Amino acid sequence: MPQHHGKRFNKLAESIDKKALFSIAEAIELIKKNANAKFNETVEAHIRLGVDPKKSDQNVRGTVLLPHGTGRTVRVIAFAKGDKAKEAQEAGADIVGDQDLIDKLKAGFTEFDVAVATPDMMAAVGKELGRILAQKMPNPKAGTVSANIGNAIRDIKAGKVEYRLDKTGIIHTIVGKASFDQAQLLDNVSTLMDAIVRAKPAAAKGTYLKSVTLASTMGPGIKVDPNRVKVTA
Repeated sequence: MPQHHGKRFNKLAESIDKKALFSIAEAIELIKKNANAKFNETVEAHIRLGVDPKKSDQNVRGTVLLPHGTGRTVRVIAFAKGDKAKEAQEAGADIVGDQDLIDKLKAGFTEFDVAVATPDMMAAVGKELGRILAQKMPNPKAGTVSANIGNAIRDIKAGKVEYRLDKTGIIHTIVGKASFDQAQLLDNVSTLMDAIVRAKPAAAKGTYLKSVTLASTMGPGIKVDPNRVKVTA
């Protein structure tokens, strides 16, 4: 189905050369200029990679701590017991529990963004909540299954985001808010790109960064020149 946009979006889109490729700094400048909705728009990155998502040895997935956070309040639930439950509470988890929390989710509770767990809870969580949690299932690769659950929660609250390849070979993730200043967004995007480039699978052949697009919630996508994405040594 074709996507229909309003007059405001179309006017913004017309002001941008669709064939042009910008540096990250230039793209952010345009996004901030165009993010004039009546709310604080989220800034997103969409990165197409030259890998085959169907092959396990070309999967790209990991986490990165954005230096200036995401600008969002992240609601974290933690599956833990005993001293680890206390550690999770002290780290700022919104809800902590073991079987009682499992039962709460089975009853239909969905008011959370990220679920974390200690390793000893994963057998029960996986068995009873596999279908319910789906993409939100705690996972060691995402840093959401950890014996050091306090640190995991603090990192998530501070702005750690997961990046993962979808079925079409694209990574979609947030990098901040339009209200962030230019330098903050540049730091966040650069940190994300650095992590993704470093995560390049050994089996990947040819061009790795196929395309990079930045956009705000209500604004058109701004294409970044992949050849101008600098990675720190």
